[in-house]
Amino acid sequence: MTAPHAMSDDRLSLAPTSGKVSQTARDADGRYRYRHYIDGAFVDPAGGEWFETSDPVEGDDWAWIARGNAQDADLAVMAAHRAFSTGAWPALSASGRGALMRKLGDLIGEHAEWLARIEMKDNGKLLSELTMQMRYMSNYYYYYGGLADKIEGTVIPTDKPGVFNFTKPEPIGVVACIMPWNSPLPLTSLKLAPALAAGCTVVLKPSEFTSASLLEFVKLVEAAGFPKGVVNVVTGYGAEIGDALISHRHVERIAFTGGPEAGRIINEKAARHMKRVTLELGGKSPNIIFDDADLEQAVKGAVAGIFAASGQTCVAGSRLLVQDNIYDECLDRLTCFIADVRFGHPGDPQTQIAPISTKPQMDKIKSYVQIAKDEGARLVTGGETAEVAGYPKGLFYKPTIFADVRNEMRIAQEEVFGPVLSVIRFHDEEEAIAIANDTQFGLAAGIWTQSMSRALTMANRIRAGTIWVNNYRSTSTTSPFGGFKMSGVGREGGIAGIWEYLEVKSVWISTVTDIPNPFIRR
Repeated sequence: MTAPHAMSDDRLSLAPTSGKVSQTARDADGRYRYRHYIDGAFVDPAGGEWFETSDPVEGDDWAWIARGNAQDADLAVMAAHRAFSTGAWPALSASGRGALMRKLGDLIGEHAEWLARIEMKDNGKLLSELTMQMRYMSNYYYYYGGLADKIEGTVIPTDKPGVFNFTKPEPIGVVACIMPWNSPLPLTSLKLAPALAAGCTVVLKPSEFTSASLLEFVKLVEAAGFPKGVVNVVTGYGAEIGDALISHRHVERIAFTGGPEAGRIINEKAARHMKRVTLELGGKSPNIIFDDADLEQAVKGAVAGIFAASGQTCVAGSRLLVQDNIYDECLDRLTCFIADVRFGHPGDPQTQIAPISTKPQMDKIKSYVQIAKDEGARLVTGGETAEVAGYPKGLFYKPTIFADVRNEMRIAQEEVFGPVLSVIRFHDEEEAIAIANDTQFGLAAGIWTQSMSRALTMANRIRAGTIWVNNYRSTSTTSPFGGFKMSGVGREGGIAGIWEYLEVKSVWISTVTDIPNPFIRR
């Protein structure tokens, strides 16, 4: 058993929970040093440069992260290309891939709290939620590990006599996965698990704000027995290493989760090289409460939709549409519900509101609150930072509600990615649908009603990839996830998720002994 050591607050450990994985070393200044993971080894950055990562609760810089460049990207991609083309990985059967993935799922379950503590240190999310997410994360590898040997081709009954035609799904090749800072490991698994099940090899690039947990996670990949080069991790800034991954000649697909502007740039650059993309780009999701809803449950759903994870989630129900005859009551209940929320260290089980993950994100939230005020939205509560005893440098922001919001306002049209709710009136179903769809995004929507007819009508007419009825934020590895419009391209999760990483080959076999006329296509 590896001996644990204390974090700066002496309450949580960053050490692995068993001797199956090594403990990351610390420098003389007490900071951890995280290196790239390329071709089965942890290596220093080619340029010899490092940058710091900070704790959003304590405000301290606690680790050094390798600052990658194009040379690092090339080393990682070439390692993945070799692993895809030759050696143990392509020789492994689909069932063999599945066995490795199930072993990885077991290791994730054993080390779930350890992974959760590291991710909490880096992005400040609640330890209770992170631990649950890490334990559930095993299911991605169990599900896709079980699916690996069940992807089948078909025999085609063609209209051409004398030939036998069948299809053969094959892995697309090397995949570059680029992750955001809000949920690094779960969002990595949405990409990594189906890619591995398909037989691809992968280069992972985490956000520069939250690189540590992925570099700890890859130790479990190694411990599970994956051949070297199958999974690689490079860290750094998008312009310095992300661009090199996107344009590399041996990368066949880019899977990205992040903001719409970055997604647009990635899509444009990938298109120049005819590369396929999977993009999940956030949203401005409507959470719609009708007057026949169970209002107590609907208010809880509204809180879960926008204030869980401090609003730092792609599916945040940041537009709350409320039918006009219950508008005031709903607003009062919502305000009362969040009046006594508890701020604190995310490792404390009593804490309900964790900090904003990064300083740039805090600045963005502040700017949008000011924009909302300038546009004439009525501030009901919040709208300022929160002071939390014991954490003077903590990036805490109060849950914020704006009323009398018009859907054309920027606060209702642009993604804030923080605990800021815009409450909008509507009169009837037609107006609710019009408002819900009047956005460039289409990731998710919530509907609160006791009418099944209304629920189905709304679900049919709202243009979004996920529709929740009388709940919000339910997800499963077995269900596809993705968006319409500017919310993205492709789907992650479920059976649909693995087809993003497969190519379909058509094979034609002649059953005749003589070709009658070679100048005429058969």
